[in-house]
Amino acid sequence: MTEENKLITERKKKLDEIKKKYKPYPNSFKKLHSTDVVISKYSNYEKESLAEGAVNVSVSGRLLTIRNMGNSSFANLHDENGNIQIYLQKKQVGEDAYWLFNNLDLGDIVGISGKLFKTKTGELTINTETIELLSKSLRPLPEKFHGISDIEIKYRQRYLDLMVNPETKKLFKIRSKIISAIRNYFINDSYLEVETPMMHMIPGGAAAKPFITHHNSLDLDLYLRIAPELFLKRCIIGGYERVFEINRSFRNEGLSIKHNPEFTMIEFYCAYENYLYLMKLIEDLFQTLIEQLDFNSKFKYQEQEINFKTPFLKMKFYDAIEKYAMDIDMSKINDKSYLMSYCSTQNIKTNEDSSLVKMHLDIFEKLVEKKLINPTFVTHYPTEVSPLSRSFDDNEDLVERFELFIAGREIANGFSELNDPHEQSKRFRDQVESNDDEKMSYDDDFITALEYGMPPTAGAGIGIDRLIMLFTDSPSIRDVLLFPHMKPKKK
Repeated sequence: MTEENKLITERKKKLDEIKKKYKPYPNSFKKLHSTDVVISKYSNYEKESLAEGAVNVSVSGRLLTIRNMGNSSFANLHDENGNIQIYLQKKQVGEDAYWLFNNLDLGDIVGISGKLFKTKTGELTINTETIELLSKSLRPLPEKFHGISDIEIKYRQRYLDLMVNPETKKLFKIRSKIISAIRNYFINDSYLEVETPMMHMIPGGAAAKPFITHHNSLDLDLYLRIAPELFLKRCIIGGYERVFEINRSFRNEGLSIKHNPEFTMIEFYCAYENYLYLMKLIEDLFQTLIEQLDFNSKFKYQEQEINFKTPFLKMKFYDAIEKYAMDIDMSKINDKSYLMSYCSTQNIKTNEDSSLVKMHLDIFEKLVEKKLINPTFVTHYPTEVSPLSRSFDDNEDLVERFELFIAGREIANGFSELNDPHEQSKRFRDQVESNDDEKMSYDDDFITALEYGMPPTAGAGIGIDRLIMLFTDSPSIRDVLLFPHMKPKKK
């Protein structure tokens, strides 16, 4: 029997004994105070003031330390917001209650009522008058996390990480605040929050491999949404002029420090605007987040200096390749044999079937993205890889699109929306006929919707998980997801 199994067996025996006298899993407890509120309100009180005031408190939480000294004991109680010391005397709580306490273990959840006092060392403490077991922890608490194996535990059993690591709990509170601030920003700017389907008849809205599910009643395969774009633009066609959605999207791609198959993003669309408006909005959004959440406009992300000073740097797609792709000859950028050879020297996988533009994109993704550290808008993408974007009036080969890169990663993607149904239909057909595994499907209903007329529109999406990684200095996307996807644990 392992040491852990021995401890579990011992705890189960204690539980059996407790059940003879108490109900160990009551359905409620009247918690009147949070530990952080108690500490902030009373920690500066003198011993005498606390004694005179007879301050009664009722708290609940998990026992993290226990120090038994015979007929009296100290323990540390932890709730969502902090810790407080508790003190028990046998003569104060009674023999039965003290017996109960002596059968408790680290991790047990208890309810405590009593009066505040300060110890000789000045620590604010609850002199326990009543104690109630609210839930027995049958498994021992983990030790502090350190090392690779423990990282696996942090991700697989996040509840343990939250239980013993205050920094993790703080991180996810920051995540919640960021999402709330983003939502409020758009609501205050007269955007309407909407909800669109998570299951689609046709995978669309972005170039990616979808997850497939099946509707039994309809006997129909459906696709978990890649992006909400086409439905949000249907809202614009219907007459709303500003809409946004914060929700999950799903892409059947690999797991990495920057990819999770299920992720959170915001997409927003505004009628009668173009991609230039979007870039200004995103700059303002970031400044608002920094101000409201007390972030610094200059900070380090994984030892990289990041400066959010506005305006952000702007650079055209091919200019970025010329500047950052090592030793590339831009005079031969449309020479396929040269590009094949160049990609080979740079360890970029390609093949004869790849188009010139696809090879340009491969070069950009492999050699350029990682060098874009400070916030940088890359604009003027090729039309071929931007099937939903509006082309420039003076150059049909390039579109009014940008991607925002920070710390070498794409954070946002936006463009002036293509609203010509004939051109959009042609782009869809080109996608269908291509040999790209991540090609978009032909959405006939969306073309029908466009034929009713969509005003000039600008739309963008921001990856919220990656944004939170930045502001919390988290190296992996798994750090900012409560329950990230993991490979099955080996038995």
